[in-house]
Amino acid sequence: MIRASLTARRREQELTALASGERMDIIVLGGGVTGAGIALDAASRGLSVALVEAVDLAYGTSRWSSKLVHGGLRYLAHGDFALAWESAAERDILLRRTAPHLTRALAQLFPSYGNASRAGHAMTAAGLYAGDALRRAAGTPASLLPRPRSIPAAQALALAPGLRRGGLRGGLLSFDGALTDDARLVIALARTAAAHGARILTRLAATQVAADRVLARDALTGDQVELRARQVVNATGVWAGKLVDSVRLRPSRGSHLVLDTRGTGLSETAVMVPVPGERNRFVFLLPQPGGKAYLGLTDEPMTGEPPDVASAPQSDVDFLLRTASTVLERRLGPDDVLGSFAGLRPLVDTPGGRTADLSRKHVVLTDESTGVITAVGGKLTTYRRMAQDAVDAAVSAAGLRAAEVRTAALPLVGAADRDALSAVDAEPRLVTKYGTEAPRVAALGEVDRRLARPLFEGCETTEAEVVWAVRHEGALDTDDVLHRRTRLGLVPREAEAARPRVSELVDRALRGLSEKR
Repeated sequence: MIRASLTARRREQELTALASGERMDIIVLGGGVTGAGIALDAASRGLSVALVEAVDLAYGTSRWSSKLVHGGLRYLAHGDFALAWESAAERDILLRRTAPHLTRALAQLFPSYGNASRAGHAMTAAGLYAGDALRRAAGTPASLLPRPRSIPAAQALALAPGLRRGGLRGGLLSFDGALTDDARLVIALARTAAAHGARILTRLAATQVAADRVLARDALTGDQVELRARQVVNATGVWAGKLVDSVRLRPSRGSHLVLDTRGTGLSETAVMVPVPGERNRFVFLLPQPGGKAYLGLTDEPMTGEPPDVASAPQSDVDFLLRTASTVLERRLGPDDVLGSFAGLRPLVDTPGGRTADLSRKHVVLTDESTGVITAVGGKLTTYRRMAQDAVDAAVSAAGLRAAEVRTAALPLVGAADRDALSAVDAEPRLVTKYGTEAPRVAALGEVDRRLARPLFEGCETTEAEVVWAVRHEGALDTDDVLHRRTRLGLVPREAEAARPRVSELVDRALRGLSEKR
């Protein structure tokens, strides 16, 4: 294995080699969780692979998720047992093998009130127990994801003190997986792929594609380059149809709000709020590390060309605040919103029905006119299986020789089992972001005490984390750090408070890399 660090210098060297005519087995387009997963799957099977991303890793949909590692409860409600099983199995792989450092168990409370339908409560309970059967079948121990159970009102209030007390009968308590940060999962995938030889090329926008070549523009130099491959795979998600005309999608928008947990009365337990008038649909109040909570999520159809970055419309903001307030003692209002974000789901087009009812199954398609393979649909939780199927299709189409799939047991950079992670000699906050690499991040601040300082007063993120992002995680500018490496960008006022210092640190770190040539 070679080094896992992604840097501006490495990008330049690898792009020069490819532009000079070096031919890859696979070129994958898109630097989200699916594209990074494909790059890792291919590289770990011994194939040569380059990942081409127009802006930055996790720039699109992959950083806008609910940060949940689903066990398939929603799919069970729709009767899709195969997809529910796949989700439970992939959740186990993430939680126990590939990314224990980036995942955690999340308690989820379904409160029950006197005016609620008892049939609805019974249906939710049945779904939770069916989901637990899948958890057992996948091999996830109850010590990690405890069994669901009913709890009395007093315990529900202890877990979520902000709940409305009047009429509270109790609730159902269950457990699912959650990510510390979805963007950091993508970065870990890309770095692990790079450690196996993958070329990770950000700021490189594909303009024309065929089965065996990609024309692209280098955003840093303005140069047009031609890259050659035995097979091109399109993993650009909701934007896949821009490169391959035959791909038909019906994108849906999922909006989230960022709140302060003190305003909601949450602790460390998520609250699942039933949407009035809907069956098997919930709004989530999800506590996050650092005292924030995400309130989501909507499922609304998008029309027209998908934007590069979606935003949450006022109608979604009002819906989320109104729905969450039905179970809270204190009504939420606009002043409680610290920030918002929205992601676009690349749902495969099928006739009729709401986007909320479309399948979350992934598909791998081959365009008849160009021969380009497209992997689309799916969910973040099942990215690994989607990547495996895409590489299998590429191997078959191009007649490539590849080893057996390894990614189900291949730890991502920084990963270790939970006992080993608990013994890592570093601040727990750093361990949940960097895993076994946390001491190396902290060491930057020990060598230069200035780097141990927070970016601004009240901020947990240190200057050392900015330097690490440039030296090892492929950050090329200030926005890469604010929006994809630290997630300070989720709260606009925090991003602006950090921006001046982050800009100075990024410029200095990039100059340092350049001077080492």
